[in-house]
Amino acid sequence: MQILHGRMEWGVSRKTVAAQKASSYRRREMASSEGKHELRFADWMATLPEHMHSTPLTNLAIPGSHDSFSFYIDEASPVGPEQPETVQNFVSVFGTVAKKLMRKWLATQSMDFSSQLEAGVRFFDLRISTKPRDPDNQLYFAHGLFSATVREGLEQISGFLAGHAREVIFLDFNHFYGVQNQHHESLVSMLREVFGDRLCPVLFAQEVTLKYLWEREYQVLVFYHNPVALEVPFLWPGQMMPAPWANTTDPEKLVQFLQASVSDRRRQGNFFVSQMVLTPKASTVMKGVASGLRETITERALPGMMQWVKAQRPGESGVNIVTADFVELGDFISTVIALNYLLEEEEEDSATWRGRSRLASDTSN
Repeated sequence: MQILHGRMEWGVSRKTVAAQKASSYRRREMASSEGKHELRFADWMATLPEHMHSTPLTNLAIPGSHDSFSFYIDEASPVGPEQPETVQNFVSVFGTVAKKLMRKWLATQSMDFSSQLEAGVRFFDLRISTKPRDPDNQLYFAHGLFSATVREGLEQISGFLAGHAREVIFLDFNHFYGVQNQHHESLVSMLREVFGDRLCPVLFAQEVTLKYLWEREYQVLVFYHNPVALEVPFLWPGQMMPAPWANTTDPEKLVQFLQASVSDRRRQGNFFVSQMVLTPKASTVMKGVASGLRETITERALPGMMQWVKAQRPGESGVNIVTADFVELGDFISTVIALNYLLEEEEEDSATWRGRSRLASDTSN
């Protein structure tokens, strides 16, 4: 009975110590930075404890950004081909004024790719489009309006990787607008040119660890939500990176959806994205038309959503990749990264418990 009682007490303290360690990690990293955009997590993967180097990346907690490229929205560009006729008509009538208002709701990030990477973001949500009447026939990032060219963004990411050899990134190409076969071929060639031997070929998700990637000098996993992925060795099929979407403006409904999605994810063996993202309805946009997404929705809902993140655990039955709008807000990045240190504590506690069990068994014998 005493042994059982001791086990229960130890179990409670295990969670407490783990939470304290993660919190201490966040405070330590925060204290080492001065300023809102201080680049303090540029090498967080490289500095993870050694036993995590052999942990599948599907079991780590990884911060990501939603509509990662939308820090730049070109107000002079045409409206994206994915937009409904009502939006097209709105812009045709009100022109530049309409686009300025749209930008306030289309921009979901304020940091460019390099700044996101230096801050610790490792997953990028990418949507690709051709531009009508573009004489150069280039590919662009797009979200309602057009952003930078895809090549510009990829080269910015490659520049970071060149200086951080042990950091690994995920590129999730999940929407394609007006993209034909020749454009897919162009994008595949571009990926080869920009990243070369850093591209990791497809394998079982559970085999992908930091140790495996470091030994082979791979740094880039490309997920491609198009049948073209089946023809290219380094394009991971989109179904290996599911990202269920809550499609709600209600923070409580979002948290319920996130929790249910994580529960459904259990032991599927793939990567998994928890989109901590609220989607405005037309009525929401009209009420805050001049304020924009950040002020009207994201900042107000952030405290409740961050409470959900802090209550999570990584692992095959927990969170994996967590994405957000305006990733610099609310210590989002440091909080997600700190979840990994709960794995370290659990590993230590598991070893301690095994030792205690053996001791108890030897004593009884």
